[in-house]
Amino acid sequence: NYTTDTKSRQENKKTLESLYSLSVDITKIRRLKEWVLHQDVAYVKEIAGILQEMGADETTVANIIERCPEAILHTPAEINSQRALWQLVCQNDKQLVKLIGQFPESFFTTDYHQNQKANILFFQELGLKNNIITRFLTSAPNIFYNPVEKNKNVIETLQRNYLNLGGSEANMKIWILKLLSQNPFILLNTSTAIQENLEFLQKNDFTDQEVLQLLSKLKGFIFQLNSTTMEKSMLFSKKVFKCSDQELKQLVLKCPALLYYSVPILEERLEGLLKEGISIAQIRETPMVLELTTQIVQYRIKKLSALGYDIKSGNLESLNGTKKDFEVSFGKIQSKRERPIFNPVAPLHIED
Repeated sequence: NYTTDTKSRQENKKTLESLYSLSVDITKIRRLKEWVLHQDVAYVKEIAGILQEMGADETTVANIIERCPEAILHTPAEINSQRALWQLVCQNDKQLVKLIGQFPESFFTTDYHQNQKANILFFQELGLKNNIITRFLTSAPNIFYNPVEKNKNVIETLQRNYLNLGGSEANMKIWILKLLSQNPFILLNTSTAIQENLEFLQKNDFTDQEVLQLLSKLKGFIFQLNSTTMEKSMLFSKKVFKCSDQELKQLVLKCPALLYYSVPILEERLEGLLKEGISIAQIRETPMVLELTTQIVQYRIKKLSALGYDIKSGNLESLNGTKKDFEVSFGKIQSKRERPIFNPVAPLHIED
């Protein structure tokens, strides 16, 4: 046991020499995944050769190996297969090298090669553009690890429900593709979970049209929730805003975050707003402000206050929206505040 243990802690000299020859920073690998250096077999030169063949320079090759050391443990055959697979959606080798450089872990996960291939072909058949599929491969690689039948099942469940809720056959494809583009992680859910969440909304008197509206507004995030969480969040909002079931429904349609965020998150955000002197009545009037984190709200209030804008007496619309939305809103308020009281080019009427 002692001998095996000692042997397992010894670094492979051949691997080290090959890495040094490629100007790879060994200390980074030791810090990140030292176990890679202990393996008896590694394909350092071969993997570097494949990357160089695709157009990667020495610095890029070194960076890729430093970020994803286990790349050198894959056989050349595995990496060539992965290269051919990613070329199905990449415009050229230049784009592929760029993607590998940014997301090496996604590229060098070869255990699910067959599932990845089947899913890429399925997404192409579905009508997803290659640039969207490459985004999925890099930012949501887990969805490709599913058997293709599982992903097909989820898509079929979504299509069926879309039609059942009154969506048209003509718009269904656009709706599905938009939903997937916004949130590919819906494919990690089960068909049962999707069904249960939709039924929860219907039981809470949301009409079919309103459920469709919520699905579009929530960008599919509703499928990552469960009925228990949603119910708790709705009861919390009802209590805070002292509203009827119908009023609550309207608030949720206006601000789906009331459904999506858990009670602790809603509590924290409400508390942050109240500390700034904002009233419950103001929040009820503009509930979308709860979509923002407390830090963002504080930053925006500070910027508006510097212009002399009192958020406590005004409405909260100026706080809302994305960073870009806020900058536009802020710019308008700023120009209004800086505008001169009189028109300097207008003639002055002075009595004799």
